[in-house]
Amino acid sequence: MHRFPRNVVGRDFAVGDIHGCFTALRQALKAIGFDEHVDRLFSVGDLVDRGPESDQVLAWLDRPWFHAICGNHDFLIWRAALGDPYSEVDYRMHGGMWLDHVPDVEKTRIGERLAALPLAIEVETGQGIVGIVHADCPFDDWRDMQSVRWSELDPTSSVGDCCLWSVERYTRKYAGHVRNVRAVVHGHMMVPIAQVLGNVHFIDSCGWRPGGHFTFLALDTLDTVQGPVNATTTLSRRNR
Repeated sequence: MHRFPRNVVGRDFAVGDIHGCFTALRQALKAIGFDEHVDRLFSVGDLVDRGPESDQVLAWLDRPWFHAICGNHDFLIWRAALGDPYSEVDYRMHGGMWLDHVPDVEKTRIGERLAALPLAIEVETGQGIVGIVHADCPFDDWRDMQSVRWSELDPTSSVGDCCLWSVERYTRKYAGHVRNVRAVVHGHMMVPIAQVLGNVHFIDSCGWRPGGHFTFLALDTLDTVQGPVNATTTLSRRNR
């Protein structure tokens, strides 16, 4: 888990899954008036796969105002890039074919950088802590998240699996609050518009898909801001 202090000079936003559509993300940020000098952007994970620009991920991770957690696609790619593909899921079948066209040296750099991403982020706001986890929070109390020994956690453990893969909270429409946290933000589950269950927000409104849009959640107010509709007509066949 990575922790961030309150932003006292600008705004903080969480954004839904990016999936290698960084040009569309840049356009959406411009549309909402994002200021790189004072604002911060927190990605809910799934930076890569499906879109045509996954190989730009390192450049985005180098931006000082951009912070991300690990999503299941990022997990699949770092395992493959470092020579230990996850046997349960074929990364190539889920939009990861782009990795096979990346030079070995860069592939290793991508793998190491994605492997270093946290499974959770908490951001201090004027109203309290907001947690960010890709798929689902494995606990009903955020204090349990804070007590996890993250440096020792295997991403394939039950806690790691929930953070990366679970859709149970959304599919069950479970509206129980996660205690001792102001809000928790997820991607992973594709939704037409942002959804809220209890104090849990789902914001993957498919900005990476033609006809979808990026949803930005202002962490201080918990208001959602929709980016423009993605006008892309086709995705690279290699990256679908």
